[in-house]
Amino acid sequence: MGVIGDGITIGVLTPHAAAGPEVELPAMASGLVTAVVARIRPADAVAGDVPTPPETASGLRALARPAPVERAAAGFRRGSVDAVAYASTTTGYALGHSAEAAVVGRLRQLCGVPVVASASSAVDALRTCAAQRVTLVHPPWFRDEIDELGARYFSDLGFDVTLTKATDLPQDPGLVRTRHVVEWASSHLGEGTDAVFIAGNGFCAAAAIEELERRTGRLVLEANQVMLWSVLAATRTTGEVAGFGRLFRTATAATG
Repeated sequence: MGVIGDGITIGVLTPHAAAGPEVELPAMASGLVTAVVARIRPADAVAGDVPTPPETASGLRALARPAPVERAAAGFRRGSVDAVAYASTTTGYALGHSAEAAVVGRLRQLCGVPVVASASSAVDALRTCAAQRVTLVHPPWFRDEIDELGARYFSDLGFDVTLTKATDLPQDPGLVRTRHVVEWASSHLGEGTDAVFIAGNGFCAAAAIEELERRTGRLVLEANQVMLWSVLAATRTTGEVAGFGRLFRTATAATG
């Protein structure tokens, strides 16, 4: 791949309070990607308040309705960003693939730039890498209903899904360290899986990808990693993304 050049700006839309994409997207692209975050808030939110993260499927669906999404995305119009990333794997789970695609389509019309979403980007990555049997690794703060919806999201699209929950990791996303993810995931994967998807954009695990692939011999995907991969493809941006998994090397080989 070539050089990204002047770089691109990604507008990150999320209903979550935890830092994630704004940290991992620039880090993976060697600092040549800038992430600007807009948090989706309910209509009665007070300006300046940190939004309460929605934990239920119904709460996620409510914040995926046109009005709150369009309010949050208003700052991404008029060419202020090169692409928009809807950074909520759990919202994708709660909506299902078709409704998630509809949200992406509305945002594309509103902002006039390519738009990607976390869960559907994972699907595209799995298909590009010809992975059929996938193990979902969910963080301990996901509710049981979200776990079930996540397994259904992928199985409805034809994948053979196994779900494992990282219950031994810290409940606070800010306390999760790379070594925690590597040690836990590498010791909890069963046989017969082609790929691992570490779900949750606040579950910062991009730095664990290369070591996990080395230890397990499997394709490892992560929520923010697949969004970056999708954005680079959608914007036809070239540039080296090294040290964050087989996905970028596979994409290079396929298009080079």
